[in-house]
Amino acid sequence: MKRKVTPKKQIHFDQSGVIPYRRREGKLEVLLVTSIKKKNWIVPKGFIEYHMSPFQSAKKEAFEEAGVRGSNGTRILGSYTVNKKGSELQTKIYSMLVTRVYKDYPEKNLRKRKWFSINDAVKKVNIDDLAKIIRRFGKPRRRK
Repeated sequence: MKRKVTPKKQIHFDQSGVIPYRRREGKLEVLLVTSIKKKNWIVPKGFIEYHMSPFQSAKKEAFEEAGVRGSNGTRILGSYTVNKKGSELQTKIYSMLVTRVYKDYPEKNLRKRKWFSINDAVKKVNIDDLAKIIRRFGKPRRRK
């Protein structure tokens, strides 16, 4: 008698992250950090904390992972979904103008951080949908 294999139930989690940015010599730069395990270049992100808005939670992650604080004015840039160990992680991405960079921050010894041009950042991240969000963020917006 064959046993029926029940498919694993996919669990959905919500995350939020920011693309920290600045203007340096008239050019837009974004700050990326490395992931802890694989050392891939990513944006600061994490699970949305129940007592915070997605943007507030993302700003908290930006400080913990990249040692930056930013402006309160923002806009949602998009979202992407990845499947990881049977779970679906949807991440909402916001912009954040960096107003302060700290030398010491909680995950300083776990990650690297580096400023990149838009084109270089797009090449560094390995999540295609995140690369598209960064590319779109770097395009000048048309004024009406």
